[in-house]
Amino acid sequence: MKFSIVTTLYYSAPYIEEFYERVCAEVEKVTDNFEIIFVNDGSPDNSLELAISLHEKDHRVKILDFSRNFGHSIAMLTGLANTTGSYVFLIDVDLEEEPELVSKFYEKMRQTHADVVFGIQEKRKGEFFERLSGDIFWKLFTFLSSYPVLKNQLVARLMTRQYVDSLLEYREREVFLPGLWAMTGFKQIPVAVKKHSKNSTTYTFRKKMVEVVNAITSFSTTPLVFIFYLGALIVLVSSISALWLIIRKLFFGVFLAGWPSLIVSIWLIGGLTTFCLGLIGIYLSKVFMEAKQRPKAIIRRIIK
Repeated sequence: MKFSIVTTLYYSAPYIEEFYERVCAEVEKVTDNFEIIFVNDGSPDNSLELAISLHEKDHRVKILDFSRNFGHSIAMLTGLANTTGSYVFLIDVDLEEEPELVSKFYEKMRQTHADVVFGIQEKRKGEFFERLSGDIFWKLFTFLSSYPVLKNQLVARLMTRQYVDSLLEYREREVFLPGLWAMTGFKQIPVAVKKHSKNSTTYTFRKKMVEVVNAITSFSTTPLVFIFYLGALIVLVSSISALWLIIRKLFFGVFLAGWPSLIVSIWLIGGLTTFCLGLIGIYLSKVFMEAKQRPKAIIRRIIK
């Protein structure tokens, strides 16, 4: 039996050594046959140098060094693609999720014969706005998506080799990992855990909004169907209104005049048209990017 531990590096220098010590101490309770894969996602700090120093002391440490920053999800998938273990433990390096979860998840997997054991937050971290926006996102995504996804999932998860190989069969470049995790299927068991909070984060509001749009448009065609019905409703209402105006003019000699109402109607229809065209444009851009078949990530070098 061999374990693979995968984590990504981006402004991660303050956490690397403690993460390494804690995860090694914990996984050694299960097996001494393991590897730790650090994926350097173009980190601007000295994360790579620290990881290399660990590799020089312990050759169980392997490093994938990207040519630039390709994003968290791509880095995780690339790390998974380079694992060799029968069990794969994926976790963030920043210690918000405790490395000690590896043995806890393994014991749960043995008891339940699950293919995946993953963490969910006992209580969503952050201030009121962060918690509220997170709840709104998951409710909206669940409503629109064809694949139900359990909200407040963590990165931390232990997976069998068969599950990882199946997950890696997905080839899309616009990646929303929680959706892929759910789509892959198999027996997945959630475990409530506490997620710690650090003072700073590289996950800005802009990145969160990009993630929201990507998540919905990558895993649901419901917005396109909504556009069809919205257009049909507008046509129906406008046709009835036009017919009513004609009847009033022909039979009652009354013609409804009103410059403000006309302008409001134009702005309403124009806004809806622009919104719908923009939404269709997002879907078309995803088709465009997928058709290019560009590599998900470029690895500058592999240190092993």
